[in-house]
Amino acid sequence: MQRRTLWTGALALTACATGAGVAWWRLHPREAQSPELAAFWASRFDGPNGEPVAMEQFRGRPLLVNFWATWCPPCVDELPLLNAFHTQHAGRGWQVLGLAVDQPSAVRRFMQKLPLVFPVGMAGLAGTELSRSLGNLGGGLPFSVVFDAGGAVAHQKVGKVSEADLVQWAQLG
Repeated sequence: MQRRTLWTGALALTACATGAGVAWWRLHPREAQSPELAAFWASRFDGPNGEPVAMEQFRGRPLLVNFWATWCPPCVDELPLLNAFHTQHAGRGWQVLGLAVDQPSAVRRFMQKLPLVFPVGMAGLAGTELSRSLGNLGGGLPFSVVFDAGGAVAHQKVGKVSEADLVQWAQLG
């Protein structure tokens, strides 16, 4: 009887672990494959005022890319943290780029209220697909991707970044 109870318990534990592993695999952002990364680094965007923003200019140094929108409350909440991160770590080679999944006019109005010290590229609705190609399988906002100096994905986060995330990510540089 004890053997059967142990066997049943082990089977239940295995089923739970398998279910948790499948859920993590399906919901956890994954590193993009080489073709997606190559396409990302070849991307070009317009800034809110039409200025060119080419991804190739960010290669060679650590980069935090944040997909955001003016209509997304957690996105707006984290922007002051990203501004501070950019200011504090630029001297150590860090770069921050915001990719707005939004309309240029809305971003311009927003930036009059909260000027951003880091560059912003207008990704528009195509930004959702771009973020998916970088591991944001659900396409939710905000989404942040940290690239190391070699251009590889080092960290990803769906949802609002925290001070602790930024401290951890800064260790990369």
